[in-house]
Amino acid sequence: MSYVTGEDRPDGGYDQPAGCPFCRAPGRPTEQSLVVARGERVFAVLNLYPYNPGHLLICPYRHVADYPDLDRAETVELAAFTQTAMRMIRQVSNAHGFNLGMNQGSVAGAGIAAHLHQHVVPRWGGDANFMAVVGQTKVLPQLLADTRDLFAAAWPAAEKPV
Repeated sequence: MSYVTGEDRPDGGYDQPAGCPFCRAPGRPTEQSLVVARGERVFAVLNLYPYNPGHLLICPYRHVADYPDLDRAETVELAAFTQTAMRMIRQVSNAHGFNLGMNQGSVAGAGIAAHLHQHVVPRWGGDANFMAVVGQTKVLPQLLADTRDLFAAAWPAAEKPV
């Protein structure tokens, strides 16, 4: 509900790096940041408001909103991190498939439009079961901190050279 009501939104919004959770996450202590892996130009962080368990975001360190504004090195590393994330999630969680995507701009559904982030959402057969449809709730069988620890431990093994 804090996401829906916006109660944890900073007073100045997300447009400036000082209020942006994606700019702040890499500098926070590991147990608070939910950062799974760090590269030179991008990092992987668990979504604080996941669509499914294991929902990762791949973010550039640089506070940039639009995909075409990434430089070549950021674009390459973002793609490589996405591939590694998929390999790692398959290894750890046996995902059957994925939704990958970026919402570019608030009109396209971006909750934090000022800082580009790519969603990596693991999917399983039957994951949109009766709980979401009838029970109006979603089962998340694992705490975010526990998921972060599992993913961080599995990340290096999932990497392959580009």
